[in-house]
Amino acid sequence: MQRYLPSLSALHAFEAAARFMNFTRAAEDLGLTQSGISRQIRNLEDFLGVTLFHRAGPRLILTEIGATYYRDVAITLDKLQEISIDAVRGRSVETSLMIGTHHALASRWLVARLGTFLTAHPDIPLEITSAKPTTDFETTRLDVAILRGAGSWHHARAIELFAEELAVVASPRLIPVGEKLDPLDFSKFHLLQNASRPSLWLHWLRTAKLDYSGRIQGPRFAHNDMLINAAVNGIGIAVIPACFIEGELMRGELHTPFGPPIGSGDSYYVVYPERKGGQPNIVVFRDWLVRQTRKYKRMTSSDKGRSDESASG
Repeated sequence: MQRYLPSLSALHAFEAAARFMNFTRAAEDLGLTQSGISRQIRNLEDFLGVTLFHRAGPRLILTEIGATYYRDVAITLDKLQEISIDAVRGRSVETSLMIGTHHALASRWLVARLGTFLTAHPDIPLEITSAKPTTDFETTRLDVAILRGAGSWHHARAIELFAEELAVVASPRLIPVGEKLDPLDFSKFHLLQNASRPSLWLHWLRTAKLDYSGRIQGPRFAHNDMLINAAVNGIGIAVIPACFIEGELMRGELHTPFGPPIGSGDSYYVVYPERKGGQPNIVVFRDWLVRQTRKYKRMTSSDKGRSDESASG
């Protein structure tokens, strides 16, 4: 019996348009023209006999049916991709894990620990990719994400790993280790800016309960790696999540002349889709992460204790 199925090209066009909520960006993503995307979606609506989008001037709005259809189509296309990769690899994609997280957390915290997982579980292939705090866990291809936030994501389970702490750091070339400074002396230096989190300096001032009303200005950097390198080279001082600079602090390339790190109010969580919660490899990776972060918290607690003793001495 002939299947009641729309064309795969129409489904691709619809999924991209719904993901971007923009025909032009969908066309760029698929290498088509805007009119081509529009035509494919019109054909799909004619085939289904329903309206998938409302057009409000240049804006696209998914109808209620369109929103439900998008979620199901996205999952189905992902599954088609998985079984196609299975055929090429000769093994099931379900044996591997796609892990998403912030670039800096992956390169500066996760990678330093990942070797122990690979040694213990050589049969689980990993793919590390980027993920945003706004990830939609109902449709995402990710198996596991490590995200900063308050602990609540729709259609997902989340377990807190560790609290984020912010450190004001400087190179010993800029501020010698042991030099006595008042916390408000920070304003005497170039204040290096994080373009992706521009409010970090204000956040640190508020959390540290410092009464400062001057300007906060200095070079702005698009990525954490650039910001950290600028601080290491003595260009200025920076507010950086302490988990990103373990190596620099350990090697003495950076230090904390204005006191130990303080909590930002956010935490890092291991997050995974509810629909995938029973997959054994996700449970294995989740539990490994929890064990790793217990070690990390013990280490940072002992480091903070030594910093407090040094400050009091």
